[in-house]
Amino acid sequence: KTMKEINGIKIKSLQDLSKVDMSALRLELVAVSKKYFELKMKNELNELKQTHVLKILRRYIATIKTVINSWNI
Repeated sequence: KTMKEINGIKIKSLQDLSKVDMSALRLELVAVSKKYFELKMKNELNELKQTHVLKILRRYIATIKTVINSWNI
């Protein structure tokens, strides 16, 4: 499965994320969360044309959190 790039963020698959170490996962989570926040604010101001990106990033954040939580079990 190939990686998609959305607004400068490379969306990795669940299998790729599970191979990454914890510190890199946390950095990825912070970066994606910041980008999501920026795009959410743009959406509120009606400046965002590609609103589907919000859904993709929200699900990607959930995937990252799922992988982090699976390490803690």
